[in-house]
Amino acid sequence: MRIGVAATPSVALPVLDWLRSSSHEVALVITQPDRPSGRGRELSASPVAKWAIANAVQLLRPESPHELVGSLEELDCVLTIGYGTLLPEEILKLPRHGFLNLHFSLLPAYRGAAPVQRAIENGETTTGLTVFALDKGMDTGPIYTSAEITIDPTWRTQELMAALAQMSPAVVDAALTAIASGVQPRKQIGTTSSAPKISKREAEIDWSQSAQVIVGKVRAFYPAPGAWSRWDGSGFKVTRAEVSQGDLAIGEITIVGGDVIVGCGSKSALSLLSVLPAGKTEMSAGDWARGARLSPGAHFG
Repeated sequence: MRIGVAATPSVALPVLDWLRSSSHEVALVITQPDRPSGRGRELSASPVAKWAIANAVQLLRPESPHELVGSLEELDCVLTIGYGTLLPEEILKLPRHGFLNLHFSLLPAYRGAAPVQRAIENGETTTGLTVFALDKGMDTGPIYTSAEITIDPTWRTQELMAALAQMSPAVVDAALTAIASGVQPRKQIGTTSSAPKISKREAEIDWSQSAQVIVGKVRAFYPAPGAWSRWDGSGFKVTRAEVSQGDLAIGEITIVGGDVIVGCGSKSALSLLSVLPAGKTEMSAGDWARGARLSPGAHFG
């Protein structure tokens, strides 16, 4: 099959590598235009754009979906993976078999922009991948194939995304085989839930919540936008934490046997494992605490 891939993040690269070595032809790659990145705000190509250039695959970076007219009609299908733009129905109909989407949940659970983050935040023990036919709804199209994974309780979004990315080629392969064989996708059934995008404001830690809830948010929001609090007048990100014990005021910080313990709501506490202070690199919480020279009664917030 002649395949187009509309994608932007690095999580799409395992599928692209597999397609390149498969019997299918990667005829076209579509990605977001170059965006300002880094402290210098210089224009930077997406990971998928860099892959297309390195592999000499035709690359489009449209500012508008309507610029795709005339480029998709000879394709068998287009696979989207975190492309980042909603496509109008008239564009979805252009390839012979339409558009597919690789979604990082077991649909209809966690429809939306942040399915991996929301699954971890909500304490799910399993999640998965779904390949479905795109329609005009938000992740509502019929399903070709899916696969499940158990969520390791130590995984953050970064680690779970990496595990799902490695599973992706097999799921996409099964979906393309189904299409080539004339298999019709099945309607979504089950309990529907949403996974809206996470804002920086939402990622601010509320120390009055329980330690278990806060640790879930730390795991879910890493690496972006990052669970954060205020310390010494600046933003302060917590990148790893675990539930601990301690009888502290909400937000109070203390050192117990070398561990950095913070008081949380519901008479709970957590242990900071690694942190990212403003203007610095990620470090162990112990190293940060030694440098901060915490005074008695020190608090976040």
